[in-house]
Amino acid sequence: MEKSMACLVGAIVILWCCISHVTSDASDHRYMKGDSVPFYANKVGPFHNPSETYRYFDLPFCSPANVEEKREDLGEVLNGDRLVAAPYKLDFQIDIEPESYCKKRLTIKEVAQFRHAVLKDYFYQMYYDDLPIWGFLGKFDSEDKDDQSGAIVHLFKHVHFEILYNKDRIIDVFIRNDPQAVVDLTENKEVEVDFTYSAKWVETDTPFEKRLEKYSQTSSLSHNLEIHWFSVINSCVTVLLLTGFLAIILMRVLKNDFVKFTPDEEAIDDQEESGWKYIHGDVFRYPRFKSLFAAALGTGTQLFTLTIFIFMLALVGVFYPYNRGALFTALVIIYALTSGIAGYYAASFYYMIEGKNWVKILVLTGSLFSGPLFFTFCFLNTVALAYNATAALPLGTIVVIFLIWTLVTSPLLVLGGIAGKNSQSGFQAPCRTNKYPREIPQVPWYRTTLAQMAMAGFLPFSAIYIELYYIFASVWGHQIYTIYSILFIVFIILLIVTAFVTVALTYFQLATEDHEWWWRSFLCGGSTGLFIYGYCLYYYYARSDMSGFMQTTFFFGYMACICYGFFLMLGTVGFRAALIFVRHIYLSIKCE
Repeated sequence: MEKSMACLVGAIVILWCCISHVTSDASDHRYMKGDSVPFYANKVGPFHNPSETYRYFDLPFCSPANVEEKREDLGEVLNGDRLVAAPYKLDFQIDIEPESYCKKRLTIKEVAQFRHAVLKDYFYQMYYDDLPIWGFLGKFDSEDKDDQSGAIVHLFKHVHFEILYNKDRIIDVFIRNDPQAVVDLTENKEVEVDFTYSAKWVETDTPFEKRLEKYSQTSSLSHNLEIHWFSVINSCVTVLLLTGFLAIILMRVLKNDFVKFTPDEEAIDDQEESGWKYIHGDVFRYPRFKSLFAAALGTGTQLFTLTIFIFMLALVGVFYPYNRGALFTALVIIYALTSGIAGYYAASFYYMIEGKNWVKILVLTGSLFSGPLFFTFCFLNTVALAYNATAALPLGTIVVIFLIWTLVTSPLLVLGGIAGKNSQSGFQAPCRTNKYPREIPQVPWYRTTLAQMAMAGFLPFSAIYIELYYIFASVWGHQIYTIYSILFIVFIILLIVTAFVTVALTYFQLATEDHEWWWRSFLCGGSTGLFIYGYCLYYYYARSDMSGFMQTTFFFGYMACICYGFFLMLGTVGFRAALIFVRHIYLSIKCE
């Protein structure tokens, strides 16, 4: 355990060293008049398909002979950023009248490329002094949105930049397109285009420290805040009612049970044991597939620790708007450093329930989550390569991730496993286990595993589903999520509801003399992940405009991995809560 805590402390130290605020080449963001300001073009793609993005010069813009690429860190590459020097030159406080930077004759093929991009609502993203800016390639007019064959397509050929500055620092930048300065691309014919741009500098009183606030204003609008807080209050009321109801019911039922199970000695022979005390000799019988069960608990504990660290970083402001790649960098580093926790808890629990093969448990623990994630990545990366999209990771990045897994994740997993194996902590069972298991009586359909999973997953999901929309709109859209305090409250509510529902269902299961509660409590706790994946189907087809094979596979592929992670994490929470409850009730009675 001490080694696990040391690993956590090391994770914090390395995170603060590695997740630095991404800045431009001019690290202090201060300029003199006429100074060159870093300006990068990032990517282009359909507005409604956030995963389907391409390099800026994949479209037939005027590109220099040698494209200057910006060196990016791991998180930026994982985020799909591919920054190159922009084709514009905007020096500090230098106004620019409409000026031509490229004259080009578009071939029929290039006209078709631009026309396709305009019809698909392609947008482009750039960074000027590390400030994100967006613009659309053009516009089209069509009477039928579904049938664009007769649409009139125009490409914007002039870009106007309006830049706000405060003394020697840049505060904001906007792109404006002249709706009159367009080129008609409706017909398949060569077109001569004179691409021009202009710039105007405007002084403002906004301080530099507040220049990123506008990107989070959408989340902070009063209307959105009211909805957010309404969802939190609704969830809190649900939790209070649920926990109060369960507490009252369980206390009264258990009190009656305790009275019944501790009769006078004269009446012992006249009463027959029934209910959950009747199976005291089987309730602590170790589960089947104990190695898989221990690996699931170890992986779930690691993912829970990963989530807590991500919340800690979010609450202290590390993931401020457009801190490119910070979240992905944090996920990779924390996951690697917390692998020791997975190894420790998996191995210690495995040996606690009399497991023997510690190598097997470590292999299972190391591959239980990362294995499906790896195969999903291989498939989706192949799809991205086929599309030539920026979501395809270059070979160098894949090698870096492999080295992290080889040199950090695997050694820490083994060290944690050795520490867990040598912890020598026995399983504290209040009752002795019989040599032969009792036969489990038949139960009605609503008490079967699948029915209880449905009941166990619905209540926690109902407490978080409103917040899910904002999360999805941020991850799979263009909204920015910044109110992490509300999200953390919702997460705590999710944990509480999951624990209480699992405890209640475990009691009802034991009351029917079904002693195989180990896997059942894990499955019931993790069933919320299945409901979240069901919400993915609803969101994709009813709440979003995403389309296309690549976007569909990326959405459902990576969301399957995320929901699987939630399943493991919440399953661990549910089992731990059920284990505490079961130990408590059997400690409170006299088991012979």
